[in-house]
Amino acid sequence: MSDQSALTYTVKDDTICALATPSGSGAIAVIRVSGPQTYGIMEKIFQPAGKTSLSEAKTHTLRYGNILKDDGELLDEVLVSVFRKPHSYTGEDAVEISCHGSVYIQQKMLELLMEKGARLAQPGEFTMRAFSNGKMDLSQAEAVNDLISAHSKTSHELALNQMRGGYSSSIRDLREKLLNFASLIELELDFSEEDVEFANRDELKELLTKLKKELNDLIQSFSVGNVIKQGIPVTIIGETNVGKSTLLNALLNEEKAIVSEVPGTTRDVVEDSIIIDGITFRFIDTAGLRETTNKVETLGIERTYEKINQARVVLYMFDISNTTCGELQERMKDFEEHISNQDKKFILIGNKTDQLVETPKAFDKMVELDCVFVSAKRKENIKLVVDHLLKAVDTEKLEDSTVVSNARHYDELTKALEAVESIEKGFEQGIPSDLISIDIRTALHHLGEITGEITTDEILGNIFSKFCIGK
Repeated sequence: MSDQSALTYTVKDDTICALATPSGSGAIAVIRVSGPQTYGIMEKIFQPAGKTSLSEAKTHTLRYGNILKDDGELLDEVLVSVFRKPHSYTGEDAVEISCHGSVYIQQKMLELLMEKGARLAQPGEFTMRAFSNGKMDLSQAEAVNDLISAHSKTSHELALNQMRGGYSSSIRDLREKLLNFASLIELELDFSEEDVEFANRDELKELLTKLKKELNDLIQSFSVGNVIKQGIPVTIIGETNVGKSTLLNALLNEEKAIVSEVPGTTRDVVEDSIIIDGITFRFIDTAGLRETTNKVETLGIERTYEKINQARVVLYMFDISNTTCGELQERMKDFEEHISNQDKKFILIGNKTDQLVETPKAFDKMVELDCVFVSAKRKENIKLVVDHLLKAVDTEKLEDSTVVSNARHYDELTKALEAVESIEKGFEQGIPSDLISIDIRTALHHLGEITGEITTDEILGNIFSKFCIGK
């Protein structure tokens, strides 16, 4: 595998090719070709059925024919999809060859294309060319990779919305207005000796207020968008032998974790994921919490606390057959420092209802604490746990088009907000316009970094190197 850190992404006028479908044998495979020499190269290896050559074919049409080796021997019968610039994914002349999925055919096809003048594409280079040719902005290009990687309905919807523009248009609109004011303030500096104001300060303050609100909304949405994209981390905690592993197995509907009556069986975290109503939940079964002298078990308990801090939802399990309400409240106090984050949801689960002979004392107080009562062993009331998990995730924000799921965007938005707050503070303190203009340019820079209006080869290399080669 090539060193991705060494990849450079600059606009080139050569022709590239790559396998667009997963490597390995299959019913069919698709090979992409894009660039100015696409049709010239294809004419050398493709023999169409019919009199019309591939170069004369209309865009968005299919041509059937044969791929021939240099000696005229048939390699494969194929369908070629024709895309004329600028009406293609990359904005260049392009074709997609649908051939049989033999590994030999795929390799030989790529060899023929490269022998005739194409070169093998770098990871993400087709999308890089689409970005360079104005077919999409940088945030949309990043969403293409998110769309390919989406494993759930919600992560798919997030990526699709972002690929279609998402909040890009809002960012560009705000940046354009700020840019207009920056231009006026720069003009004032040219006439500084005449003491004139071209930029209306009241209008700029109003714009800054709007910018702060929209930037704050976008930044706050990241707490939802990121976990939807990555999956909701759910940690199952509790004392030893309360049924944490049994609950995990019941939720996953498989024997993922070892279940034993011996306390301390789980000494390391056990993880797996399931999709519920289009949302990916990443469940983490942890070591039981108790005093122990066993070094291995102690390490497992330390990791449990680490996972509590990382989780968005914490399921605290207790044995309802031998736990009083007072004990439960006392244990909850012990976790306050780990669940103080307002975004973290804490769900109480009383397990082993199958062992109850009579209703526990102060049962009504446990109900008031919004406990879920289950028998993980018998898989009773597991759906109630699932319902509480779904309630713990604020998916209503997903209906809004302003959901940020990209860590790079979050970082740039945070820096842009800091610059906007500096501009606002500068006006309040009467700081000279030349110093305020520096903060304005900083805010413009970070907003431009999101959409790609301002970027560097290093950023592009980092983004597109994460793509698969055929995209």
